[in-house]
Amino acid sequence: MLLALGGAAAARAALMAATALDARPAGAPWRRTNYAGRPVTLLGGPALAVAATASAALGAPAGSAAAAALVGTVSGVVGGYDDLAGARPEQARDKGLAGHLAALRAGRVSAGAVKVAGIGAAAAAAAVLTSRRGAPAGAALADGVLATGLVAGTANLLNLLDLRPGRAAKAAAALAALTAWGPAGGLSAGPLGAALAVLPADLGERVMLGDSGANAVGAVLGLRLAALPSRRVRAALLGGVVALTLASEKVSFTRVIEATPGLRELDRLGRLPT
Repeated sequence: MLLALGGAAAARAALMAATALDARPAGAPWRRTNYAGRPVTLLGGPALAVAATASAALGAPAGSAAAAALVGTVSGVVGGYDDLAGARPEQARDKGLAGHLAALRAGRVSAGAVKVAGIGAAAAAAAVLTSRRGAPAGAALADGVLATGLVAGTANLLNLLDLRPGRAAKAAAALAALTAWGPAGGLSAGPLGAALAVLPADLGERVMLGDSGANAVGAVLGLRLAALPSRRVRAALLGGVVALTLASEKVSFTRVIEATPGLRELDRLGRLPT
């Protein structure tokens, strides 16, 4: 409870700083027009990234604090780079996995590709930092692959949901609430408070989480999933993350949510009318 309250307090303080920055010329590059044509700022993303990362590192079990700080910080920074550089006209078509690969084939490195590489490297480093000492080589390799995939995959999946106000923050809060238990539950408690604290501003369409916020909170929650004791459960979760990521290349999550009773109402809950 204290970690959740601390994460919420940190997020509120960071949002106040973001509001002050948005009123200055330095806040202009972060301003966007959202899906409903309303002006918003992407500075809500760094606010969430800072609060979620700091509180996750504070609540991390022994040996995991450095990994939490690493994945949250790197994901927030490269996500912020993609938020800014990815808005340039020449980057407009470099969206999704197919877009990043097409850019590489054309001899260009998209902002999204930089983000993917950065998050992947941080996830791999976190897997090394949290590896069990003395574990058999085969088990250590399997655990490392699962940890890397869960951190990077969850970071990306949360970002894929950030297409409507409140959607990614709701998903992050739900995942954090479901995993805020056990020896590694402290990794989720702070991000739970942080996600809930930014949710009103997100739903009110004053801020967007963008890549910075969604990637950072997704990365630290992916690290929490990687700490689950059952390798079979971790493998199943990674399979689900990969399946949803591949499906997003062909299927619109928004269309699926809008066509599904229950999900549609939950997704719209608290959102401004369009």
